[in-house]
Amino acid sequence: MHPPAQRDDARFRFHYAWVVLGVTFLVMLITAGTRAAPSVMLVPLQRSFGWDLASISGALSLNLALFGLVGPFAAAAMQHFGIRKTVLGSLVVLSTAVACSSVMRHSWQMWLIWGLIVGSTTGATAMTLGAVVVNRWFVERRGFAMGLLTASSATGQLVFLPMLAYITEHLGWRPMIWAIASCAVLVVLLVYFFLPEQPAAVGRRRLGEAEDAAALPEAPRSNPIALAFGALGKAVRVGDFWLLFLSFFICGATTNGFIGTFFISMCGDHGLTPVQGAGILASMGALDLVGTTLSGWLSDRVSSRMLLCMYYSLRGIALVYLPYSFGLGTFGLSVFALFYGLDWVATVPPTVRLTSDVFGSRDAPIVFGWVVAGHQIGAAFAVLTGGILRSNFGNYTLATMSFGVLGLIAAVLVLRIKGRVGRLASC
Repeated sequence: MHPPAQRDDARFRFHYAWVVLGVTFLVMLITAGTRAAPSVMLVPLQRSFGWDLASISGALSLNLALFGLVGPFAAAAMQHFGIRKTVLGSLVVLSTAVACSSVMRHSWQMWLIWGLIVGSTTGATAMTLGAVVVNRWFVERRGFAMGLLTASSATGQLVFLPMLAYITEHLGWRPMIWAIASCAVLVVLLVYFFLPEQPAAVGRRRLGEAEDAAALPEAPRSNPIALAFGALGKAVRVGDFWLLFLSFFICGATTNGFIGTFFISMCGDHGLTPVQGAGILASMGALDLVGTTLSGWLSDRVSSRMLLCMYYSLRGIALVYLPYSFGLGTFGLSVFALFYGLDWVATVPPTVRLTSDVFGSRDAPIVFGWVVAGHQIGAAFAVLTGGILRSNFGNYTLATMSFGVLGLIAAVLVLRIKGRVGRLASC
């Protein structure tokens, strides 16, 4: 079904790319909030079924790993089947699976639904989707557009948490499940009615593209799995790919892997309620919306390597400071929330920019999908490591300090990225 005709002539100066950006923003916002929901369910599931933290953390680790590993295959599927079909299929499966989880009774069902299915389907509607949409609809303001979409993905994880925590605390975890499923159904309708496949479907070129510009070469329509692995086979021979991959591995470990999963539990160790912990995360989500959008704007104007070095340095310092912040009361946590929130995923726009510089606009979304896989493998590593260290030492201090040091290491790694244009095509 085609979206309503747009009015983007000279009188109105409106481009349908902004509608596409808005729909994609909501898709990424709600599906990111869905993927983050298990962090609110940790304690209720332990109380309801007697499941231990290691079992639940294992399911969440699978969720995080698949969330990233699906990325390159999702980008290839969008290239082969189209954005609308890929996103609609993912959302329908997601909403159905989440609704079914309201009747789960055994830990293997947690692994199947929240580990396998939710991890896979949200991976198709995450940062890789943002990269595909931005490359397909924007020539100008790419950094700004990617910053907004990235902010939606991270903000969805954080802003939804207080609401989900409130529902869980007052009504139970099953009503929270139904609320999430209902939101997923809503975005299915938005995608069906308002997300065209490409600018030509509404009679336009990409935003900022000259009317006489040559059309982009059509991407190969081979098997999505072959496309994904073909891009990987070329990328692994480029040194910059490994620097991007490793730095994003650390990015995932230090954000949604460790803080996104354990921060509420960490707050509980220091006498804060789940709603209070979720409220702090929500404040960081609001700050992230500002920080990541600003990062997108800066990535159109400032060296992406220098931006990444600054972001990873600040994140590492913030994590080293976090264990001490609890002893400083509200002020201490407020300082952490301010600096960490502004920096939550500000790394994504410059990373996307560098990936496009190195691999070209056609191949960059798939290659970035593999870089995102590194991000989520890092997140899965952090979930397992954080859970093990908490169980063995009785607190999160060692884990927090260790991930802070990793952030400082990433700050050094990104300075070595050369960012030469078109290297993938010549491999």
